[in-house]
Amino acid sequence: MSAPAPSGTAGYGRVLGVPEFRAVFAAHVLSMLGVIVSEIALSVLVYDLTGSPLLSALTFALGFLPYLVGGTLLAGVGDRYPARRVLVVCDLVCAGCVAVMAVPGTGIGVLLGLRCALAVVSPVFSGTRMATLSDILGGGDLFVLGRSLLRIVAQSALLVGYGLGGLLLAVLSPRHALLITVAGFLASAALLRLGTRHRPARARGAGTRERGGTRRLLADPRVRRLLLLFWVPAMFAVVPEALAAPYADALGTGSPGLGLLMCALPVGTVAGELYAGARLAPAARERIALPLVRLTLLPYLGYALHPSLAVSSLLLALAGAGSAYTLGLDQWFVRAVPQELRGRAMTVLSAGLMTIQGVGMALAGVAAEAVGVRATVAGAGAVGAVCCCALAAAARRTAPTGSWQGRDLAVVTGGDRKPRQG
Repeated sequence: MSAPAPSGTAGYGRVLGVPEFRAVFAAHVLSMLGVIVSEIALSVLVYDLTGSPLLSALTFALGFLPYLVGGTLLAGVGDRYPARRVLVVCDLVCAGCVAVMAVPGTGIGVLLGLRCALAVVSPVFSGTRMATLSDILGGGDLFVLGRSLLRIVAQSALLVGYGLGGLLLAVLSPRHALLITVAGFLASAALLRLGTRHRPARARGAGTRERGGTRRLLADPRVRRLLLLFWVPAMFAVVPEALAAPYADALGTGSPGLGLLMCALPVGTVAGELYAGARLAPAARERIALPLVRLTLLPYLGYALHPSLAVSSLLLALAGAGSAYTLGLDQWFVRAVPQELRGRAMTVLSAGLMTIQGVGMALAGVAAEAVGVRATVAGAGAVGAVCCCALAAAARRTAPTGSWQGRDLAVVTGGDRKPRQG
């Protein structure tokens, strides 16, 4: 276990006081910016080579689809091998893939294949990194705040990364921009190798039990409900983002309106998480988790009233702020999963989250073709809220069940009861 943070600091400052976490945090910033810049540069490169909008868009879609493959086939890698080694190797593999993309003359098929390879590696990296946080920060409040900070970085990178990518491509060719991404992945690997200490594999000696770990995770009703509480709201939450371009066109606001709509949800998410992490105590964050799950999609109902651009952006920001429920879920999830399966559990969580968002975007497009953009977003708010209420009710009814380590799992009641150690 890493040394605890200085006791005099508060909120996120306690997490940043842990030296190993600072290395993970800096590596996360570099890798996130690298991924976003590479997505933009590769999309532009494919369009320059083919002139096909379909193939250019496909480069983005390939960032979602292979997540399921990586999360299913490689879920146990983070537990079978030392976490630091897995993280460094993942960064080096990503650097190698992007370096090949930057080589002049690389064909379209190879470019798309390498894009798939990056997406397969990504859930393994993110799942292993999240499990490593529980080693560095423990399974309590520091873990929740650390995971929240990484999510805030991811949302902020969407705002900064696309702008940075556009500026880079204004002065560099797409292949040269990809070389900057390679440098980012290599720097991330160096930070993780030098800034974190070696820890043995979590599943060492688990034998055949570890090989069936995913089935064992999903067999526990508590874990299944928590996974659904992460996944289902996210599937409906991406609907306005998927339809932002046609909605901005319907409003007649053009590119400035599109940019505002794309930024509103991440801005709300960052604001909600920052407030919950910095101002609320751990027990309060757990108490508000289930109420926020029920409420977070309700602002989408406002789309039925044909709101203006400003009101639409406000509705999206409110919905984003509601995603602060994830801080409470993080605490319950890390308690529910035994240590030797945390890498696998976090990989399954990450892969499922990305896959379900891709499904949500696709379904949003199909629905919008049939009933229009406003009705689709409002419908997503209504159907999503009903699903979230049902999941929250099911989670509240969950009875304590014995875990694989002989402890009782806490009842998910919004923080009313604490987990009992067996």
